[in-house]
Amino acid sequence: MLGTLAKWLRIFGFDTFYANSQMDDSQLIDISKNEKRVLITRDKNLLQRAKKEKLKVIEINTTDINQQINKVINQIKINPSMALSRCILCNTELDEIKKDEVEKKVPKRVFDSNEKFWFCPKCKKVYWKGTHYDNMIKKINTLKNLG
Repeated sequence: MLGTLAKWLRIFGFDTFYANSQMDDSQLIDISKNEKRVLITRDKNLLQRAKKEKLKVIEINTTDINQQINKVINQIKINPSMALSRCILCNTELDEIKKDEVEKKVPKRVFDSNEKFWFCPKCKKVYWKGTHYDNMIKKINTLKNLG
């Protein structure tokens, strides 16, 4: 339901669990409780159950991604040094990887124009600071200033 928000929270460096469609509310409540997670939802029934369980909950009541992100970052402290430290696909913390180890894993122009690379040990995705990085940083800074 909030997949884009989950991706942006990972970009901000938040440890973000994103439920798959097979998970029911009871499983989400248990995960939130056991892992001491903040439950972020648009689901009214799940919200009420979580509140009864005394879980920390953030209710999202908009489809606008910037408003969603602002609501979360106004309630949870952001550590700017953690931005872009997690894989946006699987949430795993990224490891820095030596340039010569990615030569066959990235396009030649990317390899030639970048010195630093990061690697997700779980899903094997390689990251670098390209134009997408600059765009993400701009969005992060804009959103932090709005918060």
